[in-house]
Amino acid sequence: MAFGLAAAFLIRFDGIPDALYLHQFFVLFPVFIGLRLIANWICGVYNRLWRYTGLAEVVELSVATLSVTTIVLAARVLNLLDIGKHQLSYGIILTEPVLTFLLLVSIRVLRRMQTESQQRRHWRQPVRKRALVVGAGDAGQMVAKELSNRLDLGVDVIGFVDDDPLKVRKKIGHLNVFGTSKDLLKFIENLFVDQVIIAIPSAPPAEIRRIVDICRTAEVETQILPGLFELIDGRVSISQLRQVSIEDLLGRDPIQLDTNAIAHYIEGKRVLITGAGGSIGSELCRQVMNFQPSEMLLLGRGENSIFSILEELKRRPEPVKLTAIIADIRDYDRLYHIFETLRPEVVFHAAAHKHVPLMENNVSEAIKNNIGGTRNLAHLSDQFAVKNFVLVSTDKAVNPTSVMGASKRVAELIVQDIASQSQTKFGAVRFGNVLASRGSVIPIWRKQIELGGPLTVTHPDATRYFMLIPEAAQLIIQAGALGANGDIFVLDMGKPIKIQDLAHDLIRLSGLRPGEDIEIKYIGLRPGEKLYEELLTAEEGLTATTFKKIFVGHPQRIDSKMLSYELKQLFDAALKEDSAKIRLGLEKLVGCDLERFQYSNNIE
Repeated sequence: MAFGLAAAFLIRFDGIPDALYLHQFFVLFPVFIGLRLIANWICGVYNRLWRYTGLAEVVELSVATLSVTTIVLAARVLNLLDIGKHQLSYGIILTEPVLTFLLLVSIRVLRRMQTESQQRRHWRQPVRKRALVVGAGDAGQMVAKELSNRLDLGVDVIGFVDDDPLKVRKKIGHLNVFGTSKDLLKFIENLFVDQVIIAIPSAPPAEIRRIVDICRTAEVETQILPGLFELIDGRVSISQLRQVSIEDLLGRDPIQLDTNAIAHYIEGKRVLITGAGGSIGSELCRQVMNFQPSEMLLLGRGENSIFSILEELKRRPEPVKLTAIIADIRDYDRLYHIFETLRPEVVFHAAAHKHVPLMENNVSEAIKNNIGGTRNLAHLSDQFAVKNFVLVSTDKAVNPTSVMGASKRVAELIVQDIASQSQTKFGAVRFGNVLASRGSVIPIWRKQIELGGPLTVTHPDATRYFMLIPEAAQLIIQAGALGANGDIFVLDMGKPIKIQDLAHDLIRLSGLRPGEDIEIKYIGLRPGEKLYEELLTAEEGLTATTFKKIFVGHPQRIDSKMLSYELKQLFDAALKEDSAKIRLGLEKLVGCDLERFQYSNNIE
């Protein structure tokens, strides 16, 4: 811009102007530069990356240049540019914007040509990506080392950025730590970075979000090393690198497990996991295997999901015997045979019907499966002297407004009742929504985004507690070391998250804009859903355990005879498919008015 104004004066006066017009130049110089800087900023010129200069950038520069020229021409016509009794020459006013525009465009076009030339040199060779690793700690160094040894992957690590001031501008091996993540955008631009790898397993979600936003602005590919929830064994491999997901932005702190306490009740034992093919059940299988039980019994009704987790676990190095069992937890005789022949010592009961709207229209199935199945397993665990029994429950069991929630609350009551007269250590673990579990809202939203929207949200004010699948499984296993006397353990779910905010994050992670590229449609709360979730009833209270992320709710007194009588009535109603009677029976047991929640078969 300065060169453009200077060149205009030189052209107008065929060289250096005399003192009078030179004085005019120096007076007008800061005015012109100030106006052009303001115009460029308003038009968004400084928000663009030079290496991607195209028609949009040229149009922005044109608008910014012409707007200032228009202002200057207007001032000249109104005699506002009288300096030393001489007005600014029209020749300078018309020449300066042309020169300024050409200079501004030229340097940007040259930068783009330089970038394309650099890319063409790569294209002449096998295509390779220039990667910058965020995080120069142990994990980042492992990733860089493995990538340098795997030339077939086509990724060249050019260095690190790290926020530790002791590492900045130092060398780690042959690679430089260029600076901090604050200057990440500058490094991406200047070093021709194609890919950013986030290798900070312990980074808080806010930090991950900040880095991802920078990479999105720079339009570079972003990959991330899983967090500590997934790196249970502490081993890092490039095979674990993946695209940044919504789970990385959730906001959960890492967990430190009491491995000694867990190993004490799992190592060398026969462990039965029901619902082993589901999201929680399969993750329980993976994590229980780390503690090397003598045998794992994988029980599920769906053969495909059981086959899938069985094949995955067979590839693991741990010397654990694996037994796949296809069975229905409602079939007491089949379960009796399993307990009699295989003698499980630890039971994790994760099998359940969990879809709230579906259970509103299939009331009898919720009773038979969630209540009947739990009663079968709990009675057999007591009869065959199982050492530990853990029921996987839900926050929807608290003041339930749905058949599903009420059925899980009754399952908790059954466990508490049997625990009061058993040597088995019974416990129930209650937590909120598990992000990206099978049937959760995230896979549904991803499919809607693939189809171009709209993305459906129940209510703009709806909030839910969320945790990750690995975290939920870890805390369930940890709670098993604490369970006794039918205690209900409540997992620390952190702060509730607005469903609407989660939807916005997922759209942005897909490279799209909420409300512009993908419409958000509010469909209203579905059958049985609450606007807000709870984790405890008023009567249960809350007591800390020795493990900081697990709290225990005090068991409520249960009249065993009354419970037995009401359960019989409930199962009789389920056999007759009497939904109204089932709802009345659930209301008696859990104290909530479920008759209010009767819905038609039209579920959105």
